[in-house]
Order: sequence, then structure tokens, then C-alpha cells
Amino acid sequence: MNSGMSFDALDALRHNHPAWRLLRADNAALVASFLHRVFIAPNLRELCQSDLTEALEDELFALRARLGDDRYPRSAQEYLNEWSDNSQAWLRKFYPQNSDEAHYDLTPATEKGIRWLASLTARQFIGTESRLLTLFDLLHQIVEGSESDPKLRIAELKKRRREIDGEIARIQHGDIPLLDQTALKDRFQQFVMMAHELLSDFREVEQNFRTLDRRVRERIALWEGGKGMLLADVLGECDAITDSDQGRSFRAFWDFLMSSQRQEELTALLDKVLALPAVADDKPDPRLRRVHYDWLSAGEHTQRTVAQLSRQLRRFLDDQAWLENRRIMEILHGIEANALACREAPPPDAVMAMREMGVSIQLPMERPLYRPAQEVALAAVELAAGEERADASALFSQVVVDKSQLRNHLNRALQHQPQIGLGELLTQFPLQHGLAELMVWLQLASERKHSLFDDSSVEFITWEQGDGVTRKATLPRVIFVR
Repeated sequence: MNSGMSFDALDALRHNHPAWRLLRADNAALVASFLHRVFIAPNLRELCQSDLTEALEDELFALRARLGDDRYPRSAQEYLNEWSDNSQAWLRKFYPQNSDEAHYDLTPATEKGIRWLASLTARQFIGTESRLLTLFDLLHQIVEGSESDPKLRIAELKKRRREIDGEIARIQHGDIPLLDQTALKDRFQQFVMMAHELLSDFREVEQNFRTLDRRVRERIALWEGGKGMLLADVLGECDAITDSDQGRSFRAFWDFLMSSQRQEELTALLDKVLALPAVADDKPDPRLRRVHYDWLSAGEHTQRTVAQLSRQLRRFLDDQAWLENRRIMEILHGIEANALACREAPPPDAVMAMREMGVSIQLPMERPLYRPAQEVALAAVELAAGEERADASALFSQVVVDKSQLRNHLNRALQHQPQIGLGELLTQFPLQHGLAELMVWLQLASERKHSLFDDSSVEFITWEQGDGVTRKATLPRVIFVR
């Protein structure tokens, strides 16, 4: 017998699980319908308190007008406080970073309960073929993915290739098998159900990481031991979640969905499927056209939770390092104070004796580790003179601008006048290397604190290239000041 379905386990769930408490609540219809409308239907991961309170006030006003004023007499804020209390735990109340307004989000248990209620409604069409085909595909993937015999895997691939070649031949002869409307509806219904379940799973994965973050914060606040033991414990839990089946599956899903090629492929497939007459006649939810972007948004929330955990660890390390440095400085100041006191009133007896003025200390970690000598393998190859075919003239035609010489020219010019413009300076010392030398002059101007760049006036700098062509540069006026 499954222990999870025993009497004691079910009785504990009845009293403690938020989803079961929701189903037992007197106002379960209000809670489930309202939370489904504001969170699940539009796929919102959080709502600020003012928006959620306003939406609930409108809901309560409509219900009182239809059912009577004595129905749901409390205010919207009181209901939200009750639903987010630990005794109910249907909503998660939190304060985002850099915000002083409370925000709300569904708990995974509440979403499970609401989706189970939604599954109770009668469906006009219940497809079974697509589920059976999905089960067969999963079994094939498990068997093929776990097969280690190369011959069997090659035989299976050849069998699949023969089936594909046979299908291609039938299509070439005009035999094109198409799914009927019933099969299309069956598969589309299966897709919608799995897409919604995937969104629910994201909220549960995020809750697991958030629970880890809460445990880390509590442990840091109450920790009294060494920092190394705490970090080893915390990082061990982080690695355990990341390397778990859930963590590896989420990482593979995220890598698959973050591919731009996969996103474009999903968009094209959804457009084609939603345009089919058999699917369009059922009037599917328009949000299904961008369901993969909803997956991205839900996955981003999970990534933010992991990043928040990393920031918390970094903040802890910074605080501990600051406290340790402060303690070291206090010890050093105490040593200095005691040394000054001994200088004014030295003790009559010798305190300690040293053979040298300094103590030679060699810590164990300062010793270099042993490194075996690397043996160089020399190949007994006969050396032969080669032929040089490359043009080596480029090695001797490099332009080198002497920056120190230009700085000396500038200092010599500023000895006779308090300031000088770049154009006037180049009149005294013309450009010898063209644009490269001009760029060095501009670099000198940017490095000097008292240099000015006047954008309101323009000056022209001209020079001659080695081929006799005159070049001209237009730039703001540059003034060097002594």
C-alpha cells in the first residue's frame, strides 16, 4: 500500500495542506474563481497590493449586488491578509527589491487545487489516442536512450530509415495520409493540457528554490560557528538542488527554450496549428499563441530566485570580511598602545629576548608545492635551410611616433606663452607622420588636466603624405594651457 495514501497521511494533508484547506473553505468559490482570474488565466507571477485589492473590491461589489450585502461583509484587504496568513497559505506576500509596497503571488499548492477544480468540469471531448501515442513515444525514448549495444541501436535506426523511405515513396505516389478533425482535436487538447501543467510546474520549482533561500537566510542569521563550515553546508545544498533530477531537467529545458531558433520554430508551429479549421472552430485561448513566451517569463522568475540566493551569500561574505578586518585592526591598535606604554615605563625584568631584530616566520602554505621537472622531448630531425618567399619590406616600413618628443615640443612652446592652440603648435612643429602623429597630439591633450576642447570653434589641420597628396582634418579647437 502506498504510504502517501494511508489514513494518517491523508488526515495530516486534510489539516495541513493549503490546497485541501482551500477545498474545505466556506468561501472556496470566491477564492478559487478570483485567484484563477487574476493570476492563472493571464499567467501573472506577481501583483502589487493596490492592484490586487482594487480587483478584489470590484469582485466583492459585483457579488454583493447579486447575492446581497450580507454576503462577504469584510473588506478586500482583510480577505487578502487572511489568504496570505500562514494558517491558510493560499497567497505569498513579499516585498520586492527596491519597493516598499507589498506584492502577492500564488503558492504552488493553491494553483494545484485550482487546476484540479478546473478539471472537474465536464469536457465535450476527451481524447485518448494522443495520450497512448505519447506513452509509446516515451517508452521508445527510454529504451533507445538506455540501449548500450551499438548493433541494436544501428538496427533500430535502419528500421526507422526504412519506414521513412517507405513513407516518402507513398507520398511521391500521391498517397498523403492526413489527420482527421477528431485526431487534430485530440492532439491539440493534449498540447493545451501539458502547456498549462508546465506553467504550474514552474511555480513549484521556483518555490523549492525560494525555500532553500529562506533556509540559507535563517542559517546565516543564527550561525555562530566558522565561516568555512557554513559555506560548505550552504554550497552543498545549492549543488544538491542544481545536480538533482529536477535541477538538471530545468537546466535542459531552459537551454532548449533560450535558443532563438527553437523560439522561431515554436512560433511558426503555433501559427500553423491555430490556423487549422478543426482547431479554430473550438475557439482556443488566444494566449496559446504566445505560450512559449509565458514559459520564458516563468523561467526568468526562477532564475531571479537563484540569483537572489547568490547575492545573499555574497553579502554574507562581505559582512564577515569587514568584521574580521575590523577585529584585526583593533588587535593591532592594542599592540601599539601596549608598546607605547612599555616605552614610557619599561618593565624591570626582561620580557623576551630575540637573537635578531626580526622574527623569521615561514607559514606552511607559503612553501611552494613540488613540481616535477618537465622532460623536453627532442626529435632527431635533420635541419635544412629553407627558402624565404615572404615580402619582408613591411617590417621596415613601420611608423613610430615618439610621444616623449612631442611632449618636449609642447613644454618648450609653453615656456614662452601661457597657452597655445594645436594649429599654432603644428605650425612650429609640422606633422612628420600624418594622421598617426595627430592622434598622439590629441591623446596628449586628453591626458593633461588643463587642456581645453572648444566645440564652438573649428580648426583645420593639413599635412602632406609621402606620395605628395595633401590631407586635411577638421576637429574642434584644442588649446594647451601651461
